[in-house]
Amino acid sequence: MASQPAGSLRVGVVQLTSTDDLAGNLERARGFVAEAAARGAELVLLPENFAYLRREGEPIPCAQRLDGEVVSALSAWAKQLGIWLHGGSLPEQRGDARVHNTSVVVDPEGQLRAVYRKIHLFDVDLAAAGGGRFRESERIAPGDEVVLAETPFGGLGLSVCYDLRFPELYRAQVERGARLLAVPAAFAPETGKDHWEVLLRARAIENQAFVLAPAQCGRHSATRASYGRSLVVDPWGLVLAQAGDRPGVILADCDLAAQERLRRDLPALSHRRLGR
Repeated sequence: MASQPAGSLRVGVVQLTSTDDLAGNLERARGFVAEAAARGAELVLLPENFAYLRREGEPIPCAQRLDGEVVSALSAWAKQLGIWLHGGSLPEQRGDARVHNTSVVVDPEGQLRAVYRKIHLFDVDLAAAGGGRFRESERIAPGDEVVLAETPFGGLGLSVCYDLRFPELYRAQVERGARLLAVPAAFAPETGKDHWEVLLRARAIENQAFVLAPAQCGRHSATRASYGRSLVVDPWGLVLAQAGDRPGVILADCDLAAQERLRRDLPALSHRRLGR
């Protein structure tokens, strides 16, 4: 079971414009993670594909195992800064032509505490909305496990980007003890402008949970752009912090005691009934 925290948690959410320059992306991410820690964040989160981003369907030459360069860097940063670090997502080798889109959580000792492989894959055609065609499944294999990271602040439910559209995933996380929901993303601009904030706030309200959503932003290449506007949302659905359209760090203080009171006074989670 997740621990039952009280008091307040300061979170840092990093927004990036990642490219296909692995070394450069890691250096920029390291700087923003250090900034968040210096400003008091105990838990810092990175966006989807923070270390390497190119259009879905193209080869991913930097895919690696969980003992590779990217996770090793995350572990070193977490240990050096004494923080819990959510590594957005990265391409994980799996032994065949496809990879997993994988999130990891590292503790302040640099130890890997949770691994989640994105379940829902972004196979859509946004041409009618002015966007492109995406077939994530051509290069990515789906995961099949609901994952919760156990932290001193409570359970942290793990998901990635397109997972946001599937509320049953988050309810399953909450049933396992989640108090915080991580949604690292590289949301398409065409859908982001209308759906990103609405869906994040809905997931927060219906699960009475803090939603932590670090995002990619801006133009990554001639063929790829992301919406941005990273968010931290409280269990009432109020936006505690929002990023703009450039890389940077946002911070928010999550009142865990107030969340406990809300779940007690408005016990919607225990009122759930399923009809036949």
